[in-house]
Amino acid sequence: MTQACTAPTGKIMLVGLGPGSHDYLTGRARAAIAEADTVIGYATYIRLVKELLDGKEVIKKAMTEELDRAIEAYDRAKQGKKVALISSGDAGVYGMAGPTFEVLFQAGWTPDSGIEVEIIPGASAINTCASLVGAPLTHDFCAISLSDLLTPWPTIARRLDAVAYSDFVVALYNPKSGRRTRQIQEAQRIFLRHRDPNTPVAIVKSAFRAKQRIEFTTLEKMLEADIGMLSTVLIGNSNTFVKHGLMITPRGYANKYDVEIGNSAARDGEKAGVSLSTGLNGWLAAIHAAHADGQSPAELAKAYRLPEDYIAAVLNEPLDIDTDEAAEESAEA
Repeated sequence: MTQACTAPTGKIMLVGLGPGSHDYLTGRARAAIAEADTVIGYATYIRLVKELLDGKEVIKKAMTEELDRAIEAYDRAKQGKKVALISSGDAGVYGMAGPTFEVLFQAGWTPDSGIEVEIIPGASAINTCASLVGAPLTHDFCAISLSDLLTPWPTIARRLDAVAYSDFVVALYNPKSGRRTRQIQEAQRIFLRHRDPNTPVAIVKSAFRAKQRIEFTTLEKMLEADIGMLSTVLIGNSNTFVKHGLMITPRGYANKYDVEIGNSAARDGEKAGVSLSTGLNGWLAAIHAAHADGQSPAELAKAYRLPEDYIAAVLNEPLDIDTDEAAEESAEA
């Protein structure tokens, strides 16, 4: 016996608007808003696309009413409506995708239950702000929100400490508000435990909007800058620099190549297309040799700033290295 499929009764489109300028609104995001019967969002986000909302049912909610927005979207979709639930940036990065799925799962929704859900990506603040200041994200980076409205401060502080120690480039979201003023101070305190006070910092406010503001400073002096709820704070790593008004984080090509105009030959001891000599295989050989020469796991852990139990575990395994990496091509080298 064949079971009939339930016809879709409605649709929820989780739309990322990008930074706010219509020039950076994707074609699919624009089409989703046009397709929608109902548009739901924080009042500021609604204003960003007000020219596209003629004839739509528009539901505005306050900043802290994310769950209410998701519940409204689900209710309208159950009525057979197509709903655009909008977020600035990307809906999945501190946006409405997460709370919407929480509401849906709690209500018993499944992907085949009759209400379609589509996530429409948009450029997040970390991307748009970085594009305005240069190329600060060319190497490893992460984002941390300083908002403690839903996350305990010790959790935020541990994350700040871990990434500061690990030398990530970091984007701080929600750095400061009218009532939350100390969080950014504590973030600076934690970063100064691990980073040079002159580490470059870029602060971008209202990226690609009418009141856009860009300010370059340093980790030591960043609290003197204009930082608010509409700001994203970009903190560089130990190699990040500012030159000619541009914040750049090198990818590491200079570790392997002679980076000169007309010359991109590999340095002595390095080969194009294979791991760096200090990559995993090279490092494994080095620590095994150092251990054989008498260095303890504790000494090696201190030298490499790695956990001692990790060093010990690696040393307890036989050294089994593929020494012929030449055949292993790297598209990123």
